[in-house]
Amino acid sequence: MESTQLKSAGADRCPFLTEDGHLKPDATMADLNVRANPWPFYEAIRRDSPVYHDPNIDMYLVSRFEDLQKVLADPLTFSVKHGYAEQNAKGFQAEFQEILRTQGGGFFHDGIMTDPPEHTRIRRLLEKAFTAHRVKQLEPDIREIAVNVIEKVADQGHADGAQDISNPFTIRVIAKQLGFHDLDPDKIAQWSLAAVAQIGRMQDREQMLENARLYCEMQNYIIDRIKERQETPAEDMISDLVHARLDDDQNPTLEFGEIVALGRALLVGGNDTTSTGLTNVLRAVATRPEVAEFLYANYEDDKAMNRFVEEMLRLEPPVHGLSRMTTREVELGGTVLPKGAHMLLLYASGNDDPAQFPCPRDFNPGRGNITRHVTFGNGTHRCVGLALARMEIKVAAQEIGRRLVDIKMAVPIEELTYFPTVATRMVENLPITFKRRA
Repeated sequence: MESTQLKSAGADRCPFLTEDGHLKPDATMADLNVRANPWPFYEAIRRDSPVYHDPNIDMYLVSRFEDLQKVLADPLTFSVKHGYAEQNAKGFQAEFQEILRTQGGGFFHDGIMTDPPEHTRIRRLLEKAFTAHRVKQLEPDIREIAVNVIEKVADQGHADGAQDISNPFTIRVIAKQLGFHDLDPDKIAQWSLAAVAQIGRMQDREQMLENARLYCEMQNYIIDRIKERQETPAEDMISDLVHARLDDDQNPTLEFGEIVALGRALLVGGNDTTSTGLTNVLRAVATRPEVAEFLYANYEDDKAMNRFVEEMLRLEPPVHGLSRMTTREVELGGTVLPKGAHMLLLYASGNDDPAQFPCPRDFNPGRGNITRHVTFGNGTHRCVGLALARMEIKVAAQEIGRRLVDIKMAVPIEELTYFPTVATRMVENLPITFKRRA
């Protein structure tokens, strides 16, 4: 997925506001200025139009914490299945699906992105790969990977926080857990970006064709690994999915296409969003003295680091918006939505809502409601891998604090580039400087 130079906060900080400070009728999430600095935009729509119809992407943006909770608590009225299907490869859906059928082993719907009761069965089977005991057992391996990645750059005095630290770390973790030992990390990164582009709403046809080619590569690789695990089980998540079984269900095992889709989701979700979350931590440490001071002082304190991670997930969530679709006419936030209304749930805006989190742009790991953020969603579709994501970010942050100090930006923050997508806020590169901790 191609990146685009996006401007950060500056003289043209709020191009979506009128002279008297109100939201312009053509204000859009697709504005590249908004992708670079979304917080003033979120504040404006929460104030002026909490359920705002974005004319550019033709979606209703749900921005307030209270309204997000209503949506997340009602998966039958606000459908993930229809919302995700409408969002996936928007504008090129038929062509994209046909490419997957002819070149990628098939077009497989994302079972985890469905509605109850179908979603309930698939989630129960998927959870067998994410038991608390299994996740706890992973910590030594995750810490070893973090140490190895950070030690490679510790004496250099400079690095790309995204490409040299976050991406290699999360890719190695998820590849090991899935049993994908022979994969080039750069290839996983390419596949992940190609997958995220399908829900980003900002790719053109040429980009879609290249992303579809990479998507096919990913599926064909996963299909081959599934067939291997069917014949020879191993101690990894793909084997867990292949051999997962429910004793009290009419469909006790996952179908082949369901395993492909879940393997795909684990590879992308277990890498891309967690990497973005860790990159956000590094950017905050490099630009906010209070964040750096807390990390340097508390990296050995496990409880303090748990709070550090939660506040960073609230303050700088990797996922900014995911889609839903109404299955009936419904009122939300003072707006009547028709049946079939396509919605974007702005989790990042909900985390930034002062009605729930006073002084939301402040870093405050002492918040009494620190775990109330919606970074992982809520309700039926709450992220199944949240425990693993939290552990990865905490372990990596601890090892960064243990080994590096005086982390600073190597370029002005206005020069950072962001991938063009409304789903996430991903920086392409994060040039930083630092010193090895004595």
